[in-house]
Formats: sequence, structure tokens, C-alpha cells
Amino acid sequence: MNTRHLTATLLGGILMLATVFGSCSRQSGDFTSSELSLIRDADSIMRVLTVADPGDECVLRAKSRDFSEQALMSEDFAELARLMVATVTHPSQDGVGIAGPQVGLNRRVVAVQRFDKEGEPFEVYPNVSIVWASDSLAPGPEGCLSVPNRRGTVLRSQEIVIEYTALGDQSPRVVRDTVKGFTAVIFQHEVDHLDGILYTDRLSPSPETSDR
Repeated sequence: MNTRHLTATLLGGILMLATVFGSCSRQSGDFTSSELSLIRDADSIMRVLTVADPGDECVLRAKSRDFSEQALMSEDFAELARLMVATVTHPSQDGVGIAGPQVGLNRRVVAVQRFDKEGEPFEVYPNVSIVWASDSLAPGPEGCLSVPNRRGTVLRSQEIVIEYTALGDQSPRVVRDTVKGFTAVIFQHEVDHLDGILYTDRLSPSPETSDR
């Protein structure tokens, strides 16, 4: 998801990966060779896939799968998390959220700017899903890094509960978090990507406008 006039910050950084980097395993778990190439061959940022390329769209439309615990504790996942945040905050993108498929991996991982937290940090959420969404909906403008130069109005729940695998100084564990407001909208947009859904699939009847 992207927006203008929002200043991205890395304060708070990447989920709880600061405590994970020192204990990451060299084993890569269930990463495929192509996934490892995307991560290990990346420079400072990753290429963002767009609907303008038919091959990219196939990846964007595919459903994503979870990471194994071993993969989550690997150096490669830590690097993927770092790269996703670097990519979404790069001046060429200037986004507020990005999902695995958008950087070429059909994995359930998103990076989201937490506007509901002090410092508005970017955090990374592996194996994420939305387990509850409120019936209270509100329309709002959305755009997408993978659908450039377009914007449209989408109805989204104003409160959700997410479930994801938390990483810390202990073994990975499944936790839940209640999210409200604009940050909840970002999560809904990014989790849609993990199910092969683009915001353009959810546009309200009102005419779409250009992002230019």
C-alpha cells in the first residue's frame, strides 16, 4: 500500500528482530532455491512486482504459504525482513506497507508502518492472518506499489484482530493483536496480497481517480 505526504520511519525497526539477529540459524528451513536467490542476490532493496508485467501478476495473484519455524529463525528470514522494510521505505516507493508477493515471494509476511504506535515504526509480521474484522466499515482512498499510478476507494473494517508468529529471544510463538483505524486498513490491504487479492478487486462503485 502506498500514500503521499507520509514520512516513513524505521524507529522501532523490524518487529522484534533485533533480538533475533544474534541467534539466527544458518539453516534456511523450507526456503526454496529461487526464494534464497531473491534474498541473497538482492542489493540494498528488492524489485517490486507490478501488474504491468504478466509474469509479475501471476505471482501477485497466487496464494502465499507460511514459513516453517526453522525458516523464521534463519539469517535469510532476518535479511528478508530487513530488505522488505528497506524497499517499502526507499524514496522510489515511499510506502506504508508491503507484502511478500510484492517482492517475489509467495510467503505470508508483511511489513507495516504502525501509525498507532509511538514513533510510527515499521514492523514485520510473518505467518500473518486476520482472524476477526469488525462489521463497522468506512470508505477510504487506497493505492498500491504493485498497481502504479492508480487510486480508488475501498470499504475496510475499522478494527481487526491479527494473528502472527512473534519472534524474540524465545522460540517463535503465535500471538494476536488488535489493530484499529488507518493501521488496520494497511493490514487488510497487505494481508489481501497474501491471498492473491489486489485492492482493485475491492473498489467501491465510485469512479477511480489517478494518483498523478
